[in-house]
Parts: sequence; structure tokens; C-alpha cells
Amino acid sequence: MRIHHLRISAFGPFAGTEDIDFDRLSAHGLFLLNGPTGAGKTSVLDAICFALYGSVPGARQEGKRLRSDHAEPGHEPAVSCEFSAQGRRFEVTRSPAWEKPSARGRNGFTTQQAKTLLRERVDGAWVEKSARNDEAGAEILALLGMDREQFTRVVMLPQGDFAAFLRSKATERLELLQKLFGTQRFEAVEQELSRQAQAAKEEVSVLSGQLDLLAARAESEAATLQLPEAEGPALDNTPARLDWLKDAAAGRLRELADQAKTAESASRECTRRVEGETARRDRHRRLEEAATRQAAVQEALPHLEGVTVRLRRHRQAEVLAGQLRSVDAGAVKVRRATAATESAFTLLRLAADEDPELAQLDLGFPADAALDPAGPTAVPGAAEELNRLRSLVAVVEARLPDEDRFKALRSRHKQLKAKQEDLTAAGAALATRVESFRTERSRLTDRLGPLEARAGAAALRAKEATAAEELLDVVRRYAAAVVARDAVMLKYEAARENQLETKRHWLDVREQRLANAAAELAAKLVAGEQCPVCGSPDHPLPAAADAGGPRLARDEEAAHHLYEAAEAAFSAAGHKLVEANQEVAVLAGQGGETSKEEALSAAEEAGRAAADAGQAVGELAAARSRSEALDAETAAAQASHAGTQAELVQVASSLEDVAEQSSSLDQALAGLRAGHRSLAHRLRALEGAAGMLGKAVDAQAELGAARVQAAEAVEQLEQALPAAGFATADEAREHLLASSEAAALEAGMRSAQDEAARVAELFASEDIMLALEEAAAGPAPDEQQLAVLQAEAAAARKEARDADLAAGMARRCLESLDSIRAGYEELAGSARGPAERARMLSGLADAAAGRGDNTYRMSLNSYVLAARLEQVALAASERLVAMSDGRYLLQHTDAKAARGAKSGLGLEVVDQWTGYRRDTSTLSGGESFMASLSLALGLADVVQQESGGVEIETLFVDEGFGSLDEQSLEQVMDALEGLRDGGRVVGLVSHVGEMKQRIGTQLQVLKTRNGSTLRIAEALDVAV
Repeated sequence: MRIHHLRISAFGPFAGTEDIDFDRLSAHGLFLLNGPTGAGKTSVLDAICFALYGSVPGARQEGKRLRSDHAEPGHEPAVSCEFSAQGRRFEVTRSPAWEKPSARGRNGFTTQQAKTLLRERVDGAWVEKSARNDEAGAEILALLGMDREQFTRVVMLPQGDFAAFLRSKATERLELLQKLFGTQRFEAVEQELSRQAQAAKEEVSVLSGQLDLLAARAESEAATLQLPEAEGPALDNTPARLDWLKDAAAGRLRELADQAKTAESASRECTRRVEGETARRDRHRRLEEAATRQAAVQEALPHLEGVTVRLRRHRQAEVLAGQLRSVDAGAVKVRRATAATESAFTLLRLAADEDPELAQLDLGFPADAALDPAGPTAVPGAAEELNRLRSLVAVVEARLPDEDRFKALRSRHKQLKAKQEDLTAAGAALATRVESFRTERSRLTDRLGPLEARAGAAALRAKEATAAEELLDVVRRYAAAVVARDAVMLKYEAARENQLETKRHWLDVREQRLANAAAELAAKLVAGEQCPVCGSPDHPLPAAADAGGPRLARDEEAAHHLYEAAEAAFSAAGHKLVEANQEVAVLAGQGGETSKEEALSAAEEAGRAAADAGQAVGELAAARSRSEALDAETAAAQASHAGTQAELVQVASSLEDVAEQSSSLDQALAGLRAGHRSLAHRLRALEGAAGMLGKAVDAQAELGAARVQAAEAVEQLEQALPAAGFATADEAREHLLASSEAAALEAGMRSAQDEAARVAELFASEDIMLALEEAAAGPAPDEQQLAVLQAEAAAARKEARDADLAAGMARRCLESLDSIRAGYEELAGSARGPAERARMLSGLADAAAGRGDNTYRMSLNSYVLAARLEQVALAASERLVAMSDGRYLLQHTDAKAARGAKSGLGLEVVDQWTGYRRDTSTLSGGESFMASLSLALGLADVVQQESGGVEIETLFVDEGFGSLDEQSLEQVMDALEGLRDGGRVVGLVSHVGEMKQRIGTQLQVLKTRNGSTLRIAEALDVAV
């Protein structure tokens, strides 16, 4: 994969649109991405990652704020990356979700969703491949052969992770290696094996608990039988113990069954004797009761004869009961009808004195105002007057809708009158409102001119204020940078003096040692062996050895270490001085040398002007808005006024029409009201008079009918009396009994007859006859003897019941023991398989987790990572040898860790100059950086191989070059130059001054208060 072009718009720190021509950078193979801290070097890499995968690496994705805060509010954020992969050329453009200003949106913004566009260049033209986020992401993933995590590990080499990796212990490398290689699935296998082993152990534990529970149940069941424990086997021998319990329970059951059989026979015999004595006592008791009842029957015979005579006369009178009731009912009905008729006509006369409707009727009341009970009618003319009233009620009721219509017209007239008054007042108010709107509009027009002049310069005044504030900030930063530069200069001079002094001391000691080199060589000569200088086995005149020789070697080494430390401090101070000078120069170029008072005054004046212009903008917008609102309100008020006038004319016409209809209808209904307020009142008065008169007429008719029915009932009764055996009605009433009394007499007589029959049946029964014979033969039964027999029978029954219960419990216990024994044998057989499986899974889980027989204490996950680490170490050593001048190699070790710690992820450095191996944490700062870079490049190679040999033509190497000396930097640069073989492009991310001097092609990030910008600088530009 090769990147050709990148365009960044309103993304990260970049407020505008920045174009990066990677083909131009690729022409040199190696380029530098530099800029001050916080300028946005990492944001360039984030933009590449976002364009390809729709997200940025690591923790920066959690912020989710990708749009630049410096960009204009309406500027859409977007990143476009043109790249080639698998011989094809593509362009992907992505825009993150962002808030776009909108007058209709909530809080003044609307959310714009993320967008993606993937295009491919075919025959010189761009062809759209996909505009969906998921489809474009899937196609890019297939093209590159790497997901986002692999891309950031292989293409954008993260130095910080590998430096920490080198310094960490073997047990601390697990998490980082898992993140780099994604071996969580092997750890999941370990966890799954552990889970299965634990589940198998729990299953075996459950089965063992069930077996123990069965044995405990067997002991509990057998405890009630009180078996001889001394004869049984030990409790820990469960199978034999279960067999013994079963056999002992069977023997105990046989003993208890025999005892229960004997007790049951004795109980039956006692029960038989009690039943015989009880039957004898019952027969004698029934005999006594029968004799008592027979005496009572004899005493009741005279009373039954009198009851028989009374019932016979009652049945004769009962034949006339219907006629008697009819006569009585007829008399009652006549009395009630007479009282009702008197009441009705009395009320009618009283009402006629007050009701004008009744007063006008010709009722023909008698002169003495008294009713004749024997007469057929009381008031002859009442029926005719009732018919006339009912006819008048029908006429008035038919005209009720006309009166309702008259009321509706009166209500409509009142409403129209009120509406006419309201419309007149509303028209006057609308006319006044239109005039006030016109006056206010005229005043606003006079204010718009001056406000437009002030507001027109608002944008210019705002830019001037922003520029003045930025200049003031630059002036302040410039002063601080000068002070900081001066302090760094002092430290730089002190470091330079210290470096020169330590170098001079080291050279002096080295010169002394070189002067004593002959003595050192002479001290190592052995007679007969060749001289390492001339090769002669003869040593005629060796140089005299000096006692200070070994000390000089140690002194030289110590002086050299001091010089190296001073050189590193001097180099670091130089870097800081270059950065401080660059900061001062940049700020001076931005106007930092301006007087602080002048900048402050200009900023205050520009701020006041901008505030005034901003206020004018607000006032102008408010005035224009109010002017537009006034125009709209004026037009609306004029339209309302015209509508009100038209409606007023229509209401006046309707009012006149309603008044005419109401007057005509009122004159037509006046005669029917007859002095009442309305037809409804007249109708209620007529209905009341008709109702009262109707009640009097009905009462008069009911009285005549009642008199006729009463006379007919008396005549029928007189004709039926002789046939029933009675002379008068009163005699019949004397012998006629009430139904309840007659029923009670009949029931008493039947009960006495039934009792006599039952007593006769008792004395004919077998038990009573046997009791008579027993009474004639011997004495009465003895109460004490029955109680003794009952006590003996109860004791026998209890003994039999207890014996049977004991035998039943023994039988149930034996059945339960048999079931428990069968269940135990079945469960014990089924538990052997799970126990074997639990042992196998436990051993496998322990081995996968680095426990048990795993002597290296290496887990499955560590084993896989160890293989990956070994490949990375081999690939990294190829580059570390070149960077360290052939001195260092990285080597993976699976040596067993101390104190039983987990092993397999050890990493050590091999010093080929001394042949010794040592821990990677002993590397110096520069050596640690070279080893970290080698690890990163080695990892890139290994991951690239795992991704199916994906071609990686563009690489980015992150910060870390400041820790190298000149020689090491040259060697690292040579190794990085080697990465360009085959057309590979390498971008180095750094702000170290030496890197800027060594690498001519640079992608520079320039930081300002308004956001960062990018530019490509080549050798000529860098020199300038």
C-alpha cells in the first residue's frame, strides 16, 4: 500500500484545507514530519487513519471531537486520501459527524451524520465504488489486508510501546504482546479449559455428595428399628454397610409381623365381647322407650275425637269460603270507591275556586255540595267538560314549536345586537392600531441609516480586534521566550565548559595510558610464546612495568564515562537552545518585538471598536426585524378592519329581518297564551285542570262499578247457605277455621295416628320381643361389666395398632433401604466416568495455565506469544546489528523464571563484543531507542507476513531520535535508509534539530493561534 495524496479540511488543529503531495515526498524516499509540540504532527497520522478506517488510533478516538475548533462554523470537516493497493488506485473521502449551524435546528445547530465516498481510478477517470460507511470500510479492509489496529502497529510504528516493552519484566510483556498480536483467543481457550475442569470437579463433587446423602439416608431410615450396631460393619464401608442394614431390617420385620398378628387376634376377641354386651343394653333401652311411647298414645285418644268433630264442621263451612270472601271484598271496595269519589270532587271544588281554567267549566255541582252514595253519578257534566279540556290541550301543544321559534328569534336578535356593538368598537380599535403602526414604522426608518453605517464595519472591526489580541499574546510570549532563551543559554554555556573540561581530562588520562602501553604489553609476555606485536618468541628487552598501569586503565574508563555524560548533557542543552532560538525567531517574525504598551493600547481600542460595531449589528438586526414585523402587523390590521366593516353591514341587515319575524309571531300566539307568560305555562295549567277533572270522573265511574259487584256477591251467598247446612252467613263464619289452624289440627291428628302405628310396629319387632324375653328371664344389664369390657377392648386395639404400625414402619424402612441400595449402586457406577473426565480436564487446564506438570510455568497464551516474540526478535536483530555497529542482538529466552513465576516471555540482549547476555533494561537511552526501533520494524515485518505478505510501501516512525549520539544516529539513519530499498517511503516524526539538518525533505507543521498549516520544504528551503 502506497499513499499518494492527502487532503485535510477543518480536521484536528487544521482550520482550513491542507494538501499533502506524498508523491513529491516519496521521490526522496525519506522525509521528516516536524513541527513544535502540539502543532499537529500526530494529527496528520490521525487523518490518514481516519480516512482509511473512519476512526483515529487509541485513546484519541474516545474524545470523538475530530472537527477543528479553529474552523469557520459552517466549514465541513473532511479528510481525503488517495492511495494504491494491489495494483489499483483509490480515493476515499470521509467526513465525521458534526454540528452545522442552522436557524431551524435545536440550540442553533443540526447534526450532520458521518459520510464516506470511495472511488477507483479506471482508465483515467474516477468511478464511484461506494457511498456507505460500512461497505467502503469492508472494501478498504479487503484491499489493505489489515484492520485499524494492525495498520497502526505496522505502518505507524509506536515507539513508546516498544520502549516500555524493553524495560518491562517478562511477566509484564503479556498485555502488550496480546494487544499487538491479538492472541486473546488462546487466553479464552485457557479460561474455557479452566471452566470445564471446574465444572467437571463440581459435577464429581455433586455426585459424591449425593452418594454421601444416600448413605446418610440409609442410616437415618434404619435408626428407627434399633438394630444391633455391634454386629454391623464399619460406617466407611458403605456398600457392605448397606447390605447389612437391609438384612437386619428384614429380620426385624419378621419379628414385628408375628407380634402384630397375635395382637390383632386378641383385639378381635375383646371387640366381639364388647359388641355382644352393647347390643343387649341397646335392646333393653329400646324396650323402655317403646313402653313410654305406648302410654302416651293411650292418654291422647279422648282429645283426638273432639278434633275430628271440629274438622268436619270446618270442611262444611269451607265450601262457602269463596262466597264469603267475595261479599267482604265487595263491601270493602264500595267503601274505598265512595271515599275516593268524595275526595276527588272535594279537591275539584277547591281547585275551581283558584284555577281560572276550572272556574270557566260548567260542572253542575249540587247546591248542598254533598254526594249521594246511592246515586249513579255525583256531577253529571264532568265528563263533557273533561273532553273539552283535552281538546284545548292538544291545540296548545301543537303550537309549542312556534313559541320555541319565537324564543330563538328573540335570542338571535339579542346576539346580533351585541355583535353589532362589538364590531363597531373593534373597527374603531383597528383604525387606531393601524395609525400607531405607521407612526412606529416611520421612527424605525429614521434609525436604520446610522445603524447600517456602524454595522457595516463590524466584520472589519472584529478582525482588527482579533489581530490586536493575537499580537498582544505574541508580544507576551515573545518576552517569556526571550527570558527562557537566556536561561537556556546560560545552561548551554555551562554544559559546554563541562564537556570541554571532561574531554580534556579524558584525553590526558588516555595519553598517559598510551604512553604506558609498552609496559602493559610487556607484562603480558610469556617466554617461548610469540609477541602479539612483532611475532617473535624471544623477548630480549621488555619494557619495564609501571605499578600504575592497571590504575590508568580504570581511570581512563571512568574519565571516558564522565566525558560521555557531559557530552550527552551538552547535546541536550544544545537541542533546548536550538528550540528556544527557533521559538524566539518565530515569535519575532509574528511581531513579538512590538512594544507591549503599544500592543495593549491597540488591543483595547480595537476591542472597543469591535464591541460598538457588534452592538450596532445587534441593534440593526432588531430594528429590521421590528420593521418587518410592523409591516406585517399593519397589513394584518388593515385586512381585519375591512373584514370588520363588511361583517357589520351584514349583521345590521340580519338584525332588521329577525325583528320583523319576531313581532309577527308574537301577535299570532298572544290569544293562545290567555294571560299566561308562555304557551308552556298555559299547557301545564290546562294539563293540571284536565288531570284533576279526569281523576274525579274516574272515581265516580269506579264507585258505580263497585256497588254493582257488591250486590251480586250478596245474592250468590244467600242462595248457597242452605245447601251447605247453615242458616246464616254469620253461622258459617263461626265454624270456618283459619287455614293455619285447620292445618295444625290435621297435622296433630295424623301425627297421633302415625305414632300409634309405629308403637305397634315396635312391639312386633324381633329386638323388642327378645328384650321382653330377656327381661322376663333375668336381671337388667350391669353398667360396670360393660365399662370393663370396653377398657379391655381399647387396650387390645391399641396394642394391635402399635404392633401393626411398627411392622408397617419396618416394611417401609426395608423398601426404602432396598431403593437406596439400588440407587447407590447405580449412582456409584455413573460417577466413575465424570471422575475420570474431571481428572483429565484438570490436568489439561493446569498445563494450559502453566501449572501442574508444566515445569516452565508457561501458559498456552504465553507459548503462542513466545513463538511470535521469537520471530520478532530475529527480525529485529537484523536491523539492531546494523544500528549498533554489529554489537547487539535481541534474543528470546524461555528460561524458567525465579520463585515459580510464569515463564516464556523473556527477552535479553546479546553483546557480541563481550559474548555476554544481559537484561534489556540495562541498555542506555540511545541503545534502548535503537532496540525499540528494531523491535518496531521487526514487528512490522512479522505482522506483514501474518497478513498474507501485504506490500507496505509507506511507513511512519514516531519520536525518539533525540537520545542518540552522532555515530548512533548515523547508524540508525543507515538502517532507515535501507528501508527505502524497493521503493519504500519512510516518514520520520520528530522535532529534533539534528534531524532537520540531516533530512532535506520535510513536511512542516506550522502552529498559530488560528490553527495549524502544512507545507513541504526541500533542501533549499530548509537551508534558508
